[in-house]
Amino acid sequence: MSSVRRYPPASGGAAPRPGAKIADAAELRRFMAGIADRHRGEPILFLCIGTDRSTGDSLGPWVGTLLRGAGFPPAAVIGTLESPCDADRLPELLASLSADATTIAIDACLGRPEHIGKFAVAEEALEPAKAVGKALPPVGTYSVAGIVGAGGPKPYWTLQTASLRRVLGMALDIAQAAAAEWRPEADLQSWRAIFYNSGSS
Repeated sequence: MSSVRRYPPASGGAAPRPGAKIADAAELRRFMAGIADRHRGEPILFLCIGTDRSTGDSLGPWVGTLLRGAGFPPAAVIGTLESPCDADRLPELLASLSADATTIAIDACLGRPEHIGKFAVAEEALEPAKAVGKALPPVGTYSVAGIVGAGGPKPYWTLQTASLRRVLGMALDIAQAAAAEWRPEADLQSWRAIFYNSGSS
């Protein structure tokens, strides 16, 4: 690899926490429901980490954009496609966060091949960019790491070439799980319908 290779300012993908549970979409909804039950009436902050310049690492910004579209206020969502929370912005943003806010950190990650498309959920912080060897501080009271590809010797390449269809489907799963608890009136089905429209009769 050339020493002058330049990559976009990505979070680089989190690494699943040792105590994380691998969850499918239904288990993710139960995880979100548990958080809502424990923090009913408290402010919740969704910290959606990633960049719009890498397919796999766009999971977080996609989730943030969908949450805003579902009616979550700007103060409750950090990180969208329009304003990503990438590795360049994350340290500054962390310094501005309220210590009292219950934060759900959301990021893409790499994992085992059989877990691709699932989520590593944990009642603890995640470590952004650990999958690619960066050292950023742990973030989040809770964490959801979407497994967008398999871990291997070229993590940047894996993130760059992840399936956009899979990433968007996973972002919808996360956004719908959150909206079901905090914005039950929200309708994300139009996104789901577009996503699954194959053009067949």
